[in-house]
This record gives sequence, C-alpha cells and structure tokens, in this order.
Amino acid sequence: MAALRWLTPRRRSATARSVLAGEASAEAARKSAEAAETSGKTRETAPGATEPEFPVHGDDRAAAFFDLDNTVMQGAAIFHFGRGLYKRKFFETRDLARFAWQQAWFRLAGFEDPEHMQDARDSALSIVKGHRVSELKSIGEEIYDEYMAERIWPGTRALAQAHLDAGQKVWLVTAAPVEIAQVIARRLGLTGALGTVAESIGGVYTGKLVGEPLHGPAKAEAVRALAAAEALDLSRCAAYSDSHNDIPMLSLVGHPYAINPDSKLRKHARELEWRLRDYRTGRKAAKVGIPAAAGVGAVAGGTAAAIALHRRRR
Repeated sequence: MAALRWLTPRRRSATARSVLAGEASAEAARKSAEAAETSGKTRETAPGATEPEFPVHGDDRAAAFFDLDNTVMQGAAIFHFGRGLYKRKFFETRDLARFAWQQAWFRLAGFEDPEHMQDARDSALSIVKGHRVSELKSIGEEIYDEYMAERIWPGTRALAQAHLDAGQKVWLVTAAPVEIAQVIARRLGLTGALGTVAESIGGVYTGKLVGEPLHGPAKAEAVRALAAAEALDLSRCAAYSDSHNDIPMLSLVGHPYAINPDSKLRKHARELEWRLRDYRTGRKAAKVGIPAAAGVGAVAGGTAAAIALHRRRR
C-alpha cells in the first residue's frame, strides 16, 4: 500500500513524525476530495447562514481549515464514535470506562497528557485492528446521524458555508480518524478532511498508524503539505480552532480565528489581535471549553465510571 512509505522507526524525532503524519493525511484528504467531486453528490446547506466580511469572493488561491472538536462540533468526535462502536459491541464496558476517563481528564485538566494520548491511540487502534476500512466508513455514516449531526455549531457551520459560497475549498483538520473526518466533511458539504491515518493493507486495518496522530504541529504540517499540493497561498487562507494546541496551524495562515477558545488560545488571540467567535452559552462552558449541560454530564459520568473501575482493580 502507498501509505507504507511513511512508516517511521521509533528513533525518528517527533518533528519528523509530525511531517510524515501531515503528508499522509494530506494525500488521504486529496484522494477523498477527488472521489467526492466525481460522485456528484449534493451537500447539506446551513439554514440562515450569513456571510461575514471575509472571505474574498473568487479567490481560488485561498481556502479555509477548520478544527473539528469544539470548533465545528460540540465535544470530541472520537468520543461520539466510541459510543457508536460500543453500541455495536466492538469493545467491552471496561474499555468504555477507560475511554471515558481519558475524556474526563482532557476536559477537566484542559490539556492533553502524553500518556493518556498514547493510551487512547493504542486503545483505538486495537479496537479497529482486523476490521475492514469499508466497514468503519459505513458505521461512521450511522454514528454521524445518531450522535454528531445535532452537535454541529450553527455559527461555525455558517462560517464554513461563507467560504464555500465564495468559491473556496474548506477542509476539516482533526486528530480523529481520517475516515470519520471524511464522513463528517461530506455530510456538511465541505471539500474534504485531514485526519489521523491508520495503516491498512488490502483494505484491512493493521493496528498501526502512519506517522502519528494529527495533533498540534502535525496539523500544521498537514495544512502546509495540502497547501503546496493545491497551490494555495497560505497568507490568503483562514484557519479556525478552539485550542491552543492548534496555534501552529493558526499561525500558518493570514486569517486565523479563535472559535470557542480555551483560555490559553483566547489570551494568545487577543495579544495578536486574531478574530474571536464564541458560540457557547454559560460561564461553565466558557471556562472549560465544553458544551454546557451535556458536556458536564458526560464528564461527571466518565469520572464516576473511571473511579469505579479503579476501585475494582485495587
């Protein structure tokens, strides 16, 4: 498989892995977008979408890059996907509890712990190992309807629509699996998606990654690689995110936006006079960067499950 070209030895630096992950994600995104263009499928439109003062109509060397979790969609895509897989008996209750704990840590601590990130990655890969790529794509369509469609932020959706209406391409950029990201992008009528690429041979997942998760610097590398392949001028492009982890990606473009920002990104954006948009309601949501009632409930449930699991193991 072509993606095997990007597999790296463990000794290779984190920077090199980010570059490889970005290049793999960019290639997967372009292939998916080309396939979508030939399929002739129509896109959903955002009701009541209004166009902001930017983007510039007819600027085909500009594009927009949107982070997914808490930027386009309330909550984490991988969490909703995990719920759908659990419902379909892909894994057991103890795995769900561990997954919930990882989500709770991220939401309460406000940053990704490297050990938790590694554990989440390994858990996800072990779950899909041996399954066909086509199977996960089909399930992703169902999970989108069950858990994700109603969690799209209308305000961010309108921003994306403005770029589409201006004749520009719009890409999701996320650490979620690229197959799931592509489902979401297609259902929203976007051009395509950059996401974490899992290795597959003969259409079957091997349980390994190509490079590393598309997170932090790897997102910036993916955007850079895609911009080069698409002949885009990054100084005319826009990027949107809620997280300070995406500052490398936001710093690449001429029009960075902080959407539902965490405290670090809000501070950074204000210092650099980046544009801010906040579509959340309630002070609690503004502080921790999650949907208000639903998000707090999910965190509470995940924490309780993790504590119970920990006690049983002692």
